Order: sequence, then C-alpha cells, then structure tokens
Amino acid sequence: METVIKKAQNPVTEEEYETELPAHEVVRKAILKLDYPPDGIKIIEATNILSEKFQLSDEQRDAKRKSGERYLDVFRYSVVAPAFKYLLDKGKLIQPGGPKTPYFLSANTPNPEKLIEENYEKSRKELADDLRQKIKNNTPAFFEKLVIDLLVKMGYGGSREDAGKAVGRSGDGGIDGIIKADPLGLNVVYIQAKRWEGNVGAPPVRDFVGALDGEGVQDGIFITTSDFNPAAKEFMERSSKRVILINGSQLARYMIDHNVGVSTVETYEIKRVDSDYFAENTE
Repeated sequence: METVIKKAQNPVTEEEYETELPAHEVVRKAILKLDYPPDGIKIIEATNILSEKFQLSDEQRDAKRKSGERYLDVFRYSVVAPAFKYLLDKGKLIQPGGPKTPYFLSANTPNPEKLIEENYEKSRKELADDLRQKIKNNTPAFFEKLVIDLLVKMGYGGSREDAGKAVGRSGDGGIDGIIKADPLGLNVVYIQAKRWEGNVGAPPVRDFVGALDGEGVQDGIFITTSDFNPAAKEFMERSSKRVILINGSQLARYMIDHNVGVSTVETYEIKRVDSDYFAENTE
C-alpha cells in the first residue's frame, strides 16, 4: 500500500516526529468504496471505518498535530478530510446539506423530497416516543382525559363539554368511560383506557367484551400505552363485538395527526416548476 509521511507532535512533550499513513490517493479510492447509509456519512464516521480498513496502529490513530491552541488527529484532518474535499471538488461526492453535513456519492444523489420524507418520518417517530413517555409519567386520570380529548378531535362526542358529561367510571370493572359515537348521540362507544407497562393479554380484553355484553352494546375502544399480545388480538378477531384495539404507538400517531399534546414548530412547502405556465400557446 502506498503511504505518505506526515508530521505529528506529542501533546505532552510537544516533541515533533513523523508518522506513516495511507497515501491520499489510496484514501480517496477507499472513500468511494465506502457503504454510504441513506442519511449519508460524516468525516468522523469515515475516519473510524478507514482506520479499521487500513489496520492503523494505535500510534497512527493517536498521532496529533498542533493547530492554534488545539491538537488535531493527523489521519482525520491531514488525510481523510482533504480526501473528502478533493472528491467533493471533483464531483465524485456531494454534500446536499452544505458544509459540516453528511456526504453522499454523486452517483447516488438522494432525492431532496425523499430526504425530507425520511427526516419527517424520523421526526414523527421520535415525537411519538416522547409522547408515550410523557403519558407514562402522568397520572391515570390525566390519561383518561387525554383519551377523551383525542376522541373528540377524531369526531366522537360532539363538543368537549358534551363528551365530558358522557365520560366517567361507570362502576363496571371493564369500562372506564362512555362517549357519543356521533354529535347527536344516536350511538355510544364504551372505552377502556389502560396505562400499562407490559403488554395487555386476553383476560382484560375478555372482561371488556363481557362488560359490553352486560350493557347490551356492540362498540368499544380499548386503548393502552403499551401493546396487545397475540392472544388478546386473536380473541378480538373471534369476537362478534366491534372493538378497536389501539396500542401506544397508534395512540401517539393519532395524537400527532389530530394535534393533541403537540404543536407545530415549522411548516415547509415543497414546490415544483409549473410546466403549464411555461407552455406557450402556439395557436
């Protein structure tokens, strides 16, 4: 392997010495063969991968050079970073987000709309995880209120005031509340809201269905902050009742979609060229 000699300096003694590292051309070729993830690769990540690929010794990895008041890694700042800049200038790599953002192979230029979509989904997932944690940190009473707020936003119960009158513990162990299925109150939906840590099994679901039988109703919503195990889902599939099972992930998504417990920070519009505008009328 072709190598290059770089100057280094001991941060303790400030003594200068030389270290042998992979040559720039060798590193450039290796960079173009890296496995670029969908969100690109940063120089620090590439440096770690290349250090392993070239089997650099601890001495080579730890070699520093003084820059102002700081000591910088020689391999990263004197070999890898210049190699990335060279390939960027030559059009072999691109940096869609600008300086200090991840690099991509120019042949695999990411669709900007695709990147926005991927970041949007990532943001939604992180927000959903935050919402679930917030719910778990609050009281059961708060959770029941949240459920009603969400169902009202989804079109149940008419107004929040009307829904509030219809909600409350019914005295039945399997029912936490009742809400109108429509603004006129022609039908009602029974609710079970469980702020559980572990997955909900078949027995609680069976109890809820039994409570619906006792009330002579068909419709119910069973909501949990966790999830339902296979036995609970299988039981519900066999049941003649119309019961919707909503787990913690679905609950968080509904909250985001219906703006319950969240607020909009930024809004971006994606625009395209209007081809019709530029089409000349030749008639």
